Amino acid sequence: MEEEPKIVKLARKKIPWVGHVIDDKRVAQDLLPPDVTYKVPERSICLECRGARNLCGKKQCPIVLKVFSYLKVRPLIESDVLRGSSPPGVFVGRIGYPKVFVGPLIPPEIGDTGAYDTPEVWFGWNFGDIIDFRLKMVRACFKTEVRKATNPDRLLSNTIELAISSTPVDAETRFRKPPKKVFLLDDEVQPMGPLGLVEDLQISSVKTDRRLEKVFYDTDMKASEAVLELYQKGVPVSKIQRAFSMGIMGVGKDRRLVPTRWSITAVDSIISNHLIDRVKDFPQLDEYRIYEVNYLDNRFLVIFMPGPWTYESIEVWFPETLWNPTHDSIFVIGDWEGYQGRRNYARMGGCYYAARLAVTEKLVKEKRQATVLILREAHSGYVMPVGVWFVRESVRRALMNPPLRFEDFKEVIDYIGERFRFPLGEWIKNSRILLDALRQEKLSSFLGDIKTNRGRNSSTAR
Repeated sequence: MEEEPKIVKLARKKIPWVGHVIDDKRVAQDLLPPDVTYKVPERSICLECRGARNLCGKKQCPIVLKVFSYLKVRPLIESDVLRGSSPPGVFVGRIGYPKVFVGPLIPPEIGDTGAYDTPEVWFGWNFGDIIDFRLKMVRACFKTEVRKATNPDRLLSNTIELAISSTPVDAETRFRKPPKKVFLLDDEVQPMGPLGLVEDLQISSVKTDRRLEKVFYDTDMKASEAVLELYQKGVPVSKIQRAFSMGIMGVGKDRRLVPTRWSITAVDSIISNHLIDRVKDFPQLDEYRIYEVNYLDNRFLVIFMPGPWTYESIEVWFPETLWNPTHDSIFVIGDWEGYQGRRNYARMGGCYYAARLAVTEKLVKEKRQATVLILREAHSGYVMPVGVWFVRESVRRALMNPPLRFEDFKEVIDYIGERFRFPLGEWIKNSRILLDALRQEKLSSFLGDIKTNRGRNSSTAR
């Protein structure tokens, strides 16, 4: 039988921002891919790449291009002047780093647009709601060097001021020419609308968030310390990510603009690593729990098991879903970490860290330690990438629901088999946590049999 064809692509490029921005060595290890060789079946390369790593060798993702063809029929901004209320929202690109495109996100409407860039309130909205308001968000961009965060010019200074506002900011921008028919669709970042190159930017009605202002002016505080301080003061994660990307935190001379997609994962990683340290000090959970949620044709099971901190997340993509364009194959991808954590970037990308943040929040709230397994099944109704917020907020919502409680592991296995279309045996084969738990069950049963036989032998001897 002929061996299945493989795609091998060398990936040697380090993420350049880690050494500049992240001062926590463990977090830097978490986010820095090693020199690796990807060896994945050709049919699953889309799931490995998700439109961002160019593993197929094409300059643009053919799947995302298909979505672009749909979006081109949408009405676009035709004028070279745009007036609107930024939620506030900002965008920092990654192409060309360290010279990147940056600027505010501005919809063509005045008023309370705060929800347009607050993923924490989006759960439950349908694709139409999310895409409609996100594609109004024009990226009013200009090119700058990431080190300019330490000494911004007027355009960048206005954008930073906008980014740390607590309420929508009225903005007027003049473009060099009407915005291009270019949309941002990325599995890590929320969808964004047309892109226009900025000639001038005016802002008004800024109400600065004092919590963000404090870390902005504290040029001796490290970036990771600032992230944690803001989180502990109740600043939404999405707002911290926005501030992080604009380079408003960190030791003064080391501040940099950070591309939006990188800042999202960096903040999720910094906070969840801190929470993991706390979780390890708590007593272990003494029961099995399963939390569940269904959203946008995705089913999530979040499983808490007795044991030391261990975490695994597995995604199963059915045919004709976004990253599985085939008609008859099911793709699986997952990542795992033990008690000591990870030493390289998860293959799943930002979804891994977003979900990890959600489960560690729950464990800290309950003051418990547990082994955690997240299972996600994506079906054909999931037609467009909406960002990693989708995973974080779905898991958060699942953990708000009353859990199902089980006395033993066998009941957990049976429930997984009942709730998913993906065969139970395949879940087990692809999960390190499930395999380890089954081995422990068999070992316990074996030891129990030995004790029983010893008891019988003793009775016979008497």
